[in-house]
Amino acid sequence: MRAHCLQHVAFEGLGSIEPWLASAGYAITYTRFFESEVLPQVEEIDFLIAMGGPMSVNDEVEWSWLSREKAFIRSAVEARKPVLGVCLGAQLIAAAMGARVYPNPWKEIGWFPVQAARPTGEPSFRVLSFPPETTVFHWHGETFDLPPEALHLASSAACRNQAFQLGPSAIGLQFHLETTPESLRQLVENGRADLLPAAYVQPEEKILAAPPGAFRAINRLMADVLSFLCAGRRDEAEG
Repeated sequence: MRAHCLQHVAFEGLGSIEPWLASAGYAITYTRFFESEVLPQVEEIDFLIAMGGPMSVNDEVEWSWLSREKAFIRSAVEARKPVLGVCLGAQLIAAAMGARVYPNPWKEIGWFPVQAARPTGEPSFRVLSFPPETTVFHWHGETFDLPPEALHLASSAACRNQAFQLGPSAIGLQFHLETTPESLRQLVENGRADLLPAAYVQPEEKILAAPPGAFRAINRLMADVLSFLCAGRRDEAEG
């Protein structure tokens, strides 16, 4: 099995996702857009993961590969491959599937709670269930409308659309469940310019003071998301 990662900057890697994939038997390959823009054929991959980055999905003039990346993500979703988007990755899924991405009223950077959204309708597939409330790590300044037919999964005080599911096998997360102490330090070191005092921006000292249990909790939740997507892939294959 092959998991392919779309990585936009060197300091936003897979974090806790990498050891989970390895333990689940996936070989991991990358398109690192800061090194190469080569994408595989969708038929060659079994799992697609789009990570975060400081650029906007709308910056196609500056980052010409964004249009090709969005087309690739759309083809993976339409092929019912398991697809996970994290932060920018979630925004890319939304944009690829026809939704608008735009600045959020507030930047949200730090450890803040998200609340599970109430389910609506009766989808014909399994739906990921979030805890009623859990504290997660955020680093984003933009938000998105939900793609057509997407299910709203989570929200926060600063940003309504925090997570969504599209069909049985595509999930977008605005927040970073993959964060480890090392990946957090890299984000802070490369993003200090964003840490200006604001209602939903925590200072560097508070961000880095998160206890080990905070990382264990979000990494467990990420493992649940990954397991859910893999189970959806098996269900599709058996169906």
